[in-house]
Amino acid sequence: MRYGTGCREPYSKQYPSIALRELVANAVIHQDLWPRGVSSMIEIFSDRIEITNPGPPLIETLRFLDEPPQSRNEALAAFMRRLNICEERGSGIDKVIDAVEAHQLPAPAFLATESHTTAVLFSPRKLNEMKREDKVRACYQHACPRFVCRDVMTNTSLRTRFGIDEANAAIASRIIGDTIEERLVKPRNAKSSSRKHAAYVPFWA
Repeated sequence: MRYGTGCREPYSKQYPSIALRELVANAVIHQDLWPRGVSSMIEIFSDRIEITNPGPPLIETLRFLDEPPQSRNEALAAFMRRLNICEERGSGIDKVIDAVEAHQLPAPAFLATESHTTAVLFSPRKLNEMKREDKVRACYQHACPRFVCRDVMTNTSLRTRFGIDEANAAIASRIIGDTIEERLVKPRNAKSSSRKHAAYVPFWA
């Protein structure tokens, strides 16, 4: 573990403990143990925590929330399950998203390179302080688990996720529109012209 540039304090309770636990466990379980001279790393900055492990993800980052789990190190995963650190059923990222939404934090980012996978947890930020890409990422990550649980995203559910008042429903509509523009979500019923009762699903649904 190392503290990145601009770090103000080594630990902060502004991050949900279950989100940190699941992301660290994922980094350990899914790390590529073959390369030499590299290892999993946790970097703590003033505005975020980055958790990186060697090896590209076995699943595309956009599909972390719906694809069946794949383990790079099955024996290690089984051992950690016996220690009650993981469940071996691919629910870790779901728990991260649930915790982040409950705390109304910016959506985590999952980044991949040819040799590493990085998960980024962001510190609290007001909606008007979030960038467009942050809002779009949050909207997509909100739609995914709802669809997996046989539900849909609506303007109302997204307002609850961001803590937006009903009087400002247009803000949620704009975020949904931006996410549709990025082709990450789509209307459940493309033929319906009703926006009041509109529902949305992930692009892969």
